[in-house]
Amino acid sequence: MNDAIQKFERQAPPGSELPVLITPAYAGEPLLDALPRLRETIEAHVATVGGVLLRGFDVPSVDAFRGFAAGFGHPLLSYEFGSTPRTEVGGGVYTATEYPSHQSIPLHNEQAYTRMWPMKAWFHCVTAALEQGETPIADSRAIYRRMPPAIRERFAAGILYVRNYGEFDVPWQSVFNTEQPAEVEAFCRKAGIDWEWKPDGDLRTTQLCQGVETHPVTGEKVWFNQAHLFHVSNLQPEVRESLEDMLAMEDLPRNTYFADGSVIPDGLLDEVRAVLDAETVSFRWQAGDVLMLDNMLVAHARAPFKGPRKVVVAMAQSHSNLNSL
Repeated sequence: MNDAIQKFERQAPPGSELPVLITPAYAGEPLLDALPRLRETIEAHVATVGGVLLRGFDVPSVDAFRGFAAGFGHPLLSYEFGSTPRTEVGGGVYTATEYPSHQSIPLHNEQAYTRMWPMKAWFHCVTAALEQGETPIADSRAIYRRMPPAIRERFAAGILYVRNYGEFDVPWQSVFNTEQPAEVEAFCRKAGIDWEWKPDGDLRTTQLCQGVETHPVTGEKVWFNQAHLFHVSNLQPEVRESLEDMLAMEDLPRNTYFADGSVIPDGLLDEVRAVLDAETVSFRWQAGDVLMLDNMLVAHARAPFKGPRKVVVAMAQSHSNLNSL
């Protein structure tokens, strides 16, 4: 075992096993060559602990990463109905969210603001940042258990997401990967999203989604929403003040409400964020690392960073609750 692997350190709440560290059989073992040997072990850890970190393997290219992710038997998914800017690298691999480096991205499960999401997510560190740039993770079951019962109960009815695309957020053409309103409407119809074309041609969507969910395999309850991320309280105070001065509440770029349409108080989401912080696991990336997560069992985030950083993402195994919510 080389020194880089021996120095694996993480910050985690007591009792957390995330992520399970898996290392090569010999120095420089190609990750693709190791897959047949490790697949069963990886799948077992992902299904129970929720995530594994593969460190010390040779991952010579994004194509090799793509091959590894695809090697688990599910076609890689395209990034549809996105909420953040990404660039497709090719073949179902995307850049991680392209927010400015000084900004953090709060803990969230991928596409938990929808009713269709990937069950598996892979992250590959091509270039580690000079400072910070971690992808913190957290056990969604532990978050659910730690969440105050009154908040769990209120979120169990669902969360209402309102999005306005255009001048102050990602354009609808980028979110829906089309220039055709009819194709947007067809997608919304299929995905259980209400839509409204505003007089200026911009789009507003409204969707009731889960606040908590039951994992389809383990049967465990998980905290599964992005209420705290879409809520207006997630904005920098000066940005929020400016937008609220310019726009009516229903025209804010994005916001969340309780299932009955009532306002979610800022203070309640402060409690939610405190629970997320308490369950956060963090470790420094090393170039070549591959992190595989069960997207329902484990949430992820992004720390601010300095210097070049490149992390790419792949997703697979679509799951939906459209017939149950």
